[in-house]
Amino acid sequence: MASGGGSNFKAIIDRIGEGDLDAQCKFLISNNGNCGAMEHARAYGIPVYHISGKTHPDPAAYESAMLDVLNLYNVDLLILAGYMKALPVCMIQRMPNRILNIHPSLLPKYGGKGFWGIHVHEAVIAAHDTESGATVHLVSEEIDKGRILAQAKVPVLPDDTPEVLAARVLEQEHNLYWKTIKEYAAQL
Repeated sequence: MASGGGSNFKAIIDRIGEGDLDAQCKFLISNNGNCGAMEHARAYGIPVYHISGKTHPDPAAYESAMLDVLNLYNVDLLILAGYMKALPVCMIQRMPNRILNIHPSLLPKYGGKGFWGIHVHEAVIAAHDTESGATVHLVSEEIDKGRILAQAKVPVLPDDTPEVLAARVLEQEHNLYWKTIKEYAAQL
């Protein structure tokens, strides 16, 4: 599942294609009908589903549409790769300890409501932290509170802007996520 440019999605798909990650991407769900991740998915022949408040204004229909996609495919893990909306509780309950997310901070710092994208990096710099990084965690009913599976640290440099720090963290995300997926899947 993704909402944005899709660089984490593409990094995972590329690792599958290179044989580093023994997996198959069965579908992409996005809440953003014009996101880059959808373009990547289509280029790889991966089925794409746009499910959002615009496509399904009724909350029950929205949840049902999400579950319908899960029911169409036999999946072991659901991977959130820049998905910018809280998942319906019914999905979390449907796949307990089977949904992974990546977050651009060293959780538990700078997680939860309001801490997404550039806002995370702005907060890190404003707090004068000397390190930041990325966290892969299990999705729970509380945003960014699920069990931490792995982290990668990066230094925060004195002249960093939020954009420069974001790029350094994103580079780590691309390596950390596929490796964590591989390690976690091996335990299932």
